[in-house]
Amino acid sequence: MGPTNVALVKLYRADQTLREAQERLDSATKSLRIQERRTNDLAEKLKLAQAHAKELQVKSANLDLDLKTRDAHIEKLREQQTVAKNNKEYQAFLLEISSGKADRAAVEESALALMSEVEAAQKEATELAATLETERAKLADMKGKASATVAKLTAEIDALRAPREAAAAALLPKAREVFNRLAEHHEGEALSAIMKPDRRKEEYVCSACMIDLVVDIYNKLHTRDEMVFCPSCRRILYIPDDLPPELAVHKKKSAPAIAADGTERPKESPRARGRIGDLLAAAQGESVKNAMDAGQNPQEYQVSVDGKIVGIYKGKTAENLERVILFRMEEAGEKHEVHLIPVHHTEDANADEKASAPSA
Repeated sequence: MGPTNVALVKLYRADQTLREAQERLDSATKSLRIQERRTNDLAEKLKLAQAHAKELQVKSANLDLDLKTRDAHIEKLREQQTVAKNNKEYQAFLLEISSGKADRAAVEESALALMSEVEAAQKEATELAATLETERAKLADMKGKASATVAKLTAEIDALRAPREAAAAALLPKAREVFNRLAEHHEGEALSAIMKPDRRKEEYVCSACMIDLVVDIYNKLHTRDEMVFCPSCRRILYIPDDLPPELAVHKKKSAPAIAADGTERPKESPRARGRIGDLLAAAQGESVKNAMDAGQNPQEYQVSVDGKIVGIYKGKTAENLERVILFRMEEAGEKHEVHLIPVHHTEDANADEKASAPSA
């Protein structure tokens, strides 16, 4: 690879190392942050509970004052009643006293209910205060225990910043800007190594999204000094250390590919284009990834849609590839009949026959 791509890989690896250290620090302080949030939430709840209890106490005090005022007014009416000039005036005072007592009884009932609310609010505030004190002590203990770990990881992160900055400084501003933008978008995964699923064939895929890449992608990355992007996920592609030219470019001359029905597969099999082509390519990428995750080599299948051959696609198994294709089509609102025929290479078949033939 050229100087730009080599510098991008160095920056990518330095950035990954720094991000991993930051993740370890975040993991180490996660429980501490949770405890801090819990303590802050309790402090806020206590503040609200105390304010509510105080508000109820003020209301209770106002009701007590109202009761005293009413008692004084009723007592005054009684004094006036004793000096009434006639029976009519006496009865008027009596009625007003009776009405005052009824109003006072209603206020007294409200005051008693409010007193219960005040007691409950004060109890809640007291319990919250005790819980908060316990959680604050727990937080202080956690901070003391975590301080050494946090200090060690913080020092490690500070030490890793310099190599990352040096690697970034080795790039031109435009390349550095592209890298930073992709790293932000893909959570640090700005680059993706190309992968060769089958060592016997000069075919490559993006290791991040598993989409097929053009055949000359290796030569392009190996001989040119420019950024090359995956056509699907848009990550910057690079050649991994375990894929040197002798493994990547060497290609044995193979016999024609033969389909299961005995027909010879064309050397260049055209593929579907447009919406169906995109769905088939995405399904292939997912099925190939399933094969790689299972430690299997992807197999080739001749795919027909609605009775028309649309190309050769790879997958884990015929069942897996067909299931993924149908799922992708259903997800996109497409409904088609799909048929797969396994494609076998004659040289592979001959090798299998030789391996299984009994020794003379």
